[in-house]
Amino acid sequence: MIVLKTAQEKVLSALQAVAGIVERRHTLPILANVLIRKTGENLELTTSDLEIQVRTRAELGGDSGNFATTVGARKLIDILRSMPADQIVTLTANQSKLTLQGGKSRFTLQTLPSDDFPLVQEAADFGPAFSVPQKALKGLINQVHFAMAVHDIRYYLNGILFVAEGKSLTLVATDGHRLALAQATLDVEIPKQEVILPRKTVLELQRLLKDDGKDDEGLIEMRFAGNQAKFSFSGMEFVTKLVEGKFPDYNRVIPKNHKNSVTLGRAPFLASLQRAAILTSEKFKGVRVNLEPGTLRIASSNAEQEEAKEELEVDYGGDAIEIGFNVTYLIDALSNMSVDMIKMELQDTNSSALITVPEQAGFKYVVMPMRI
Repeated sequence: MIVLKTAQEKVLSALQAVAGIVERRHTLPILANVLIRKTGENLELTTSDLEIQVRTRAELGGDSGNFATTVGARKLIDILRSMPADQIVTLTANQSKLTLQGGKSRFTLQTLPSDDFPLVQEAADFGPAFSVPQKALKGLINQVHFAMAVHDIRYYLNGILFVAEGKSLTLVATDGHRLALAQATLDVEIPKQEVILPRKTVLELQRLLKDDGKDDEGLIEMRFAGNQAKFSFSGMEFVTKLVEGKFPDYNRVIPKNHKNSVTLGRAPFLASLQRAAILTSEKFKGVRVNLEPGTLRIASSNAEQEEAKEELEVDYGGDAIEIGFNVTYLIDALSNMSVDMIKMELQDTNSSALITVPEQAGFKYVVMPMRI
């Protein structure tokens, strides 16, 4: 049976959409495979890592009929990548093998039975569906993803908190040293739902979401259940387990009423920090920030007694403050923004700093000070 027959770029694009979650090494060999299921003219590609399942539907030609098998996802992608984009490729099924042909090239691939592929059991109790533009959700994720913890024993920090309530959607990420929060307004009222999406899911959504702003296909529909979330967008269906646990009360972490604030250009501040970071040591990424009327100074040094000093002119008339920061935390936040100006609010040497954006009320970034 001819499973598909179409241009290389079409097949590759469908496969790449689902293959992001496939692990190269897995205790279950079949999880390195993509499940190919043909029903009539329609073709479904599904991948899973037991926690996340991604499925896309595509019409890629070939014979119509019912057929299912699984084949190595990365291998198939690597072969397709090596062919020209406009090459017509054919995938033919024959007993327990698949043959991929394009031009004068021919590859025979081993398959594993589709019945052995472990599909994620979908929850029965999904809450009401609500939709937001893909562009808006991708924007929110971009603003907070870098603050997620990596392999923290407090497993609820290895992901992003989604809070949907009324007409607002809030995303929060923290690793205990910094916290990023971004908010968007929804078109519909929804009952309060709070879930923690795992780190891998967040990074995969960030990769798959489109931000070209085409409204007709630009919406993502979300549904949350007790231990699962389901996203539907651009002909794809994405089901993921949630992180169980209680996320810290982020409202208590966000400083209120800091009496000193300075508004400054994001790009020059970022460039100064990046230069100062060159002379910080690998283990100790500290920089000293001195703020006094009219001037912001940044200084760093290392064990070789090298030092960097940077100075920016700022419109500031508050108290003189010297405070230490992990420079990476500041660079991460500033390099994930696309605005011209940022506002930094400070209290004293020992209090965390709050970074906001004058024209975006929904964004807040809190960073703890560091002893230097």
